[in-house]
Amino acid sequence: MLKKRGAGVLLHISSMPSPYGIGVFDDNAREFIDLIADMGFTYWQVLPFNPLDGANSPYCSPSAFAGNYLFIDPVGLKNMNLISDADVRENIYGGSPYTADYEFAAEKRLKILKKAFLNIDGKLAEKIKKFEIENEWLTDYSVFMAVKEQENMKPWWQWSKKHSHYYECIKDIYAYEESAAFWKFVQYIFYTQWNKLKEYANEKGIAIIGDMPIYVAMDSVDVWSDTSMFLIDDKTLKPKKIAGVPPDYFSENGQLWGNPIYDWKAMERDGFSWWISRLGHALKTYDTVRIDHFRAFASYWEIPADSETAKIGKWVDGPRMKLFDRLFEKYPDPPIIAEDLGVFGKDVIKLLEDTKFPGMKVVQFGFDPDADSSHMPHNACANSINYVGTHDNNTILGWLWEAGERERKFALDYVGFDGDNWGEGGYHSPSCRKIIEAVWKSASNVAVISFQDMCGFGSDARMNIPGIPEKNWRFRTTMETVKNVDSNYFKKINSLYRRMYPAFD
Repeated sequence: MLKKRGAGVLLHISSMPSPYGIGVFDDNAREFIDLIADMGFTYWQVLPFNPLDGANSPYCSPSAFAGNYLFIDPVGLKNMNLISDADVRENIYGGSPYTADYEFAAEKRLKILKKAFLNIDGKLAEKIKKFEIENEWLTDYSVFMAVKEQENMKPWWQWSKKHSHYYECIKDIYAYEESAAFWKFVQYIFYTQWNKLKEYANEKGIAIIGDMPIYVAMDSVDVWSDTSMFLIDDKTLKPKKIAGVPPDYFSENGQLWGNPIYDWKAMERDGFSWWISRLGHALKTYDTVRIDHFRAFASYWEIPADSETAKIGKWVDGPRMKLFDRLFEKYPDPPIIAEDLGVFGKDVIKLLEDTKFPGMKVVQFGFDPDADSSHMPHNACANSINYVGTHDNNTILGWLWEAGERERKFALDYVGFDGDNWGEGGYHSPSCRKIIEAVWKSASNVAVISFQDMCGFGSDARMNIPGIPEKNWRFRTTMETVKNVDSNYFKKINSLYRRMYPAFD
């Protein structure tokens, strides 16, 4: 996997067609798999499956292991005889099919899940117990969520004294047994539905590229259950340092993420057990794992906790090969993609060389008329993943419209587009297709395109604008749009540029 020429489509579950206000693990997803498989694609890339933060971002989650219950298919619950047709109808959304409505989905999905939980029988209860035994993280997560509900969803450091310490809650676990049992049920349903969908994709020759955020949220079960693994003040229960990145391509003030920083020395003394478990879980959930902000394993930007921007900070050494040597003992040659974008250094290059993980190229970053950028397709090596754009980028048409005249001219000259009609064509934009083909021609083993770029959409369809917390992660599409993609074009370029090799041996 990742060592033969292939191509993938980036489309998150939340963006999938569905009648429920957000995409779910349903027959629409299976139809999408059928269509991309027919076009000769061999990969489907998704964003993190973790529960969301308050801004609906999957990159700052209350759990590194749990799945987002919004993706659970109501029809799947009905087929298990846990809810009725009327319950399914209550989840149907009457708003725009082009925008994810997280608030609607959360309210409706939680309601039917609680109803379904009341209808489980002994046989299903046994399956859930088996699932808990196989997933050690589930006990802590279910207790965390149960206590959080009792505490009116406040962050854990604001909980009442009886709940303020993890060990006290675990010792008194039976006080939360019923509520915790519900959250175990939710995770069992999530992973059961996802595993069936993944199995379907694999049978069609489609491998899943998943995504792992580098950090977890401060208000997470991972921090609450073991603050010693993070740079947290024991007395104030506040982070000593927080995560982010210095000023870069995306933001002149840098990005102040606010996540707590790992205590890498403490993790090393523990044999990196939490990381080994986390990576093992991800490798089981997906076929390939993209680690977001991989460079933090080499060195990371550490910001004082009281800073208002990410400008003030310093680079601190990460665990480097100490972590990956331990990982390789358990998982030799794991299928991992290193997201190595942003501020770069020799330490990151060395870590990529030592791990042998493929890094990423993004063609939009390569269109600098004054440089021979490593992101230009002619500079790509085979051991890399080449993107037309990621979830953090503008669409390629949006980029062309918003680029400076010099950058746009350079990009169009580079890909061999000559003409004045670069902004025309919609689904068949000749300028965008020239850029897509430049990526497809590259030596990179895998080329990836976002669904938005398959459709030739403009900047209003982008998924995320880094550093801007509002109104992101909302893009959705319809099955009509999926079916209107020019399948013959993608079938042609996947064949022409030899990107149809099977992902699985």
